[in-house]
Amino acid sequence: MARSANRFNFTIHSPNMEPEKIQKSIFEIHSAQQFNELCIEIFHFQYAHTAVYKLFVDSLGIRQKTVKNVEQIPFMPIEFFRDHTVYAKENTPEIVFTSSGTTGMSFSRHPVADASVYEASFNTAFRLFYGDPAEYRIFALLPSYLERSGSSLIYMAQNLINQSRHSQSGFYLQHTGELIHYLNQSEEKTLLLAVSFALLDLAETGAVQNPDMIVMETGGMKGRRKEIIREELHEVLQNGFGVDKIHSEYGMTELLSQAYSDGEGIYKSPPWMKVLIRDTNDPLSLIGDGKTGGINVIDLANLYSCSFIATQDLGKSHPNGTFEVLGRFDTSDIRGCNLMVL
Repeated sequence: MARSANRFNFTIHSPNMEPEKIQKSIFEIHSAQQFNELCIEIFHFQYAHTAVYKLFVDSLGIRQKTVKNVEQIPFMPIEFFRDHTVYAKENTPEIVFTSSGTTGMSFSRHPVADASVYEASFNTAFRLFYGDPAEYRIFALLPSYLERSGSSLIYMAQNLINQSRHSQSGFYLQHTGELIHYLNQSEEKTLLLAVSFALLDLAETGAVQNPDMIVMETGGMKGRRKEIIREELHEVLQNGFGVDKIHSEYGMTELLSQAYSDGEGIYKSPPWMKVLIRDTNDPLSLIGDGKTGGINVIDLANLYSCSFIATQDLGKSHPNGTFEVLGRFDTSDIRGCNLMVL
């Protein structure tokens, strides 16, 4: 893959927003008030320019002008990225990210008007949580993602690898002897970003012991191994690699931002991303912290698609703004969704 340029300029066509202001605002939010004000601005922009989101809002009987705070903003079902074009510009998208899926499933498509917005999002977030990627040896063990095209995770990993100063950084399709040799070197800051089944395969060899490296899991078993609960997965990985904790990345095709966990499955979001929890019996109602429900995500980096998404994940939020991912909805568990289907 070619090295991606790090561009941070983009425009927005809203009467209340100047391009220079929005360019700085999304990735330089410093207060809840800034976040909330920007949410309302972007909601009105997307209502005007993302046709399927407007149709969804109208179908709920919600009048655009009555939405004046974040709690009133409708969250669009993530399935719409599979069944509709979610896009807020007239020009051709610069890139289209697609989801993985099993045989017989349709795929989500996320058209991205300006790839520099995505680059700004993941680069700013990575630096916020981990520092300069140039300082890391970055090893990506993502076979299921490399085996298809259109992966936003591969795009992100490639960009971070390109920024690494270390020649060893790169993608690995399997746990080769070369990779094992590199991972056992503890002199350098090391990040191993890998899909869960590949981490298990590597951990079970017992060939890597490096307590100083960061092991970051992303995604599930992708049909390669039996799904297991997070606690069991992390225990096996901790023992297998000799590390004290396992990091995690929470992202998806339909989002241009990621949340990170540095252990125990507790995720922190960057300032332009927020998780709210909805009632499993009433998908249009939000519930408080400490209660299990459906995960709604506000991702302001989704400027030219939809920033307000009701995912299929179950989770729990905490008063300090962190959250947990506890599983996924089973089809039979989703109630009231006839209100959310167009």
